Amino acid sequence: MTDIEQTLDAAGVHNPHAREFIQHWAGITGAANVEVVSAEDDDRLIEESLAAGEIVPAGEDLYYSRSYYKDTARTEERTVVATNDPADKGAYNNWRPAEEMKPLLTERMRGASEGKTMYVIPYLMAPWGSPLEDFAAGIELTDHRTVALHMIRMARVGPQYIEGLTNPDRFVRAVHVTGDLENLGQGTPEDQRYFVTVADERTILHYGSSYGGNALLGKIAHGLRQASYDGWASGKFLSEQFMLIGIRDKETGRKYHICGGFPSASGKTNLAMMLAPDALGERYYVEFFGDDIAWIWVDEATGELRAMNPEYGVFGVARDTNETSNPTALEAVGPGTRTLFTNVAYNDIKQEVWWEGRTPHYPEDVAGWRDWKGNLISERPVERQRSSAKEDAWAHPNSRFTTTLANVPNASPDFADPAGVKIDAVIFGGRCSDREPLIRALRDLPDGVYDGLTLGAEATFAAEGKEGQLRYDPMSMRPFMSYSEGAYGAHWLKVLGAAKEMPIFAHVNWFQRDKNGRFIWPGYRENLRPLLWLLDLKEGRVEGVQTPIGILPKAEELRLEGLDIAEADLTKLLEVDVPRWKQEIALREEHLAAFPGLPEEIWEAHRRTASALDEA
Repeated sequence: MTDIEQTLDAAGVHNPHAREFIQHWAGITGAANVEVVSAEDDDRLIEESLAAGEIVPAGEDLYYSRSYYKDTARTEERTVVATNDPADKGAYNNWRPAEEMKPLLTERMRGASEGKTMYVIPYLMAPWGSPLEDFAAGIELTDHRTVALHMIRMARVGPQYIEGLTNPDRFVRAVHVTGDLENLGQGTPEDQRYFVTVADERTILHYGSSYGGNALLGKIAHGLRQASYDGWASGKFLSEQFMLIGIRDKETGRKYHICGGFPSASGKTNLAMMLAPDALGERYYVEFFGDDIAWIWVDEATGELRAMNPEYGVFGVARDTNETSNPTALEAVGPGTRTLFTNVAYNDIKQEVWWEGRTPHYPEDVAGWRDWKGNLISERPVERQRSSAKEDAWAHPNSRFTTTLANVPNASPDFADPAGVKIDAVIFGGRCSDREPLIRALRDLPDGVYDGLTLGAEATFAAEGKEGQLRYDPMSMRPFMSYSEGAYGAHWLKVLGAAKEMPIFAHVNWFQRDKNGRFIWPGYRENLRPLLWLLDLKEGRVEGVQTPIGILPKAEELRLEGLDIAEADLTKLLEVDVPRWKQEIALREEHLAAFPGLPEEIWEAHRRTASALDEA
């Protein structure tokens, strides 16, 4: 091994606790070399990765890579939260004792990086000067060069971020070892993979993947799981899988900020990157802050509820991203952006990428095109080259792009403000075909938290069996919970209850269908319209209609100029289906009963809703 002391000296890593951590794990993993990474190394790392064939060119300053075909997504059943306190066990966090998981992961990682370089990635998950700065610093050790490239896009990276810490020992210790991907038994009883957050020790140990949140440890493992635990343990903040946007009224100069949670496939990224509809664009401008994580706290000096996106980039799903669904994202990954694409289709000849939904039809000429596994499309039987069958997909359904926030054309100039932004509204939304109206507002804090805890999206036969029944995903945090759900609900009430001005809550649904399966609401850019109504309601410009499930808009209160929508469709979008809601209430009671210690305020909100429906 190269002299680690000299390497760290030359890179400017002088923090003694960081040096001890790096040397300890270099010894365990058996790495042949150690290299400290900063954002300034991006050009060199790209050239090295190109030369090694780890990435290939995909246009002007665009790059493409494939992961191992069994390594394409997060794996919830192999993802564990470990602590030293059994009381941290929840319904969803796959809790295990720290004393069991730490030695297990240490042995899996022992010698597993022999012959490889260990890349040391010091990073910060929030701007310098943030009130949550104490929870933002980390060091990821990885034996995979493209992980370093992704982290440079997703976090603030460089040794300076661990050298100026108030407490030099206060950083997240994150270790990623890829392992022998072809011999890990993925999905079998002999599966060797584990992705463990030892939350009460602020340590992350991930073994057996090089993909996404399994490998970019500053993102989900630190930014969500660890930060959520930190926020609860400190009593200071929430870390949620939320999007965060700003809406600027150019006529009044007023700016509003909305954050919210959406389960998978419920439109979170498209909403976060939304543009105003043409008919409203002269007055309103939507600013992007983030599409995946929000840290939320109450400012001690002002009593304001504030939030920030701790990330520095966007790790977005490529599939179905196009000029209609998300033109903002397409511009953010365009020529010159240094975007990394993963597991989309790639053309060897043209050096370009494509994915299902990128254009209405498959490319006409299949010459040079390879699917996400690297197989030539031209070598398939003709009937399978453009079949649209799931097994014939050109791009993996979880194919991704990684780009920096600075590349997003409507990124807010305030996205890096260490003070965050004041939150006016908190929204939740899941894919629901028949019961949820377009929008319903909730003014009371327990009602809002209750709505978030009962958030879900419709299951399919492949998901949880009963089509039309929700797969509950509390606050959209089901895969990221790090402590018990009862304590989680109490922490929500505590943090937001300290705010001098309460945000307004709402539940939105862009996915109602008619009896023929047609989406009733056009969605995408038009989703700004119900959000404007919500802000009008908060500030008293409209009054809405009180219903058993919240306040719904009157049709005339929605700003529908320039939108061609049938009156019957609008009526359907704004109605309350009481029988379906009564079915849902029974399911919610069963869902919430799985959370021991849930605050009585949440149960009272549940009973109020049930009683109002009974009286309707």
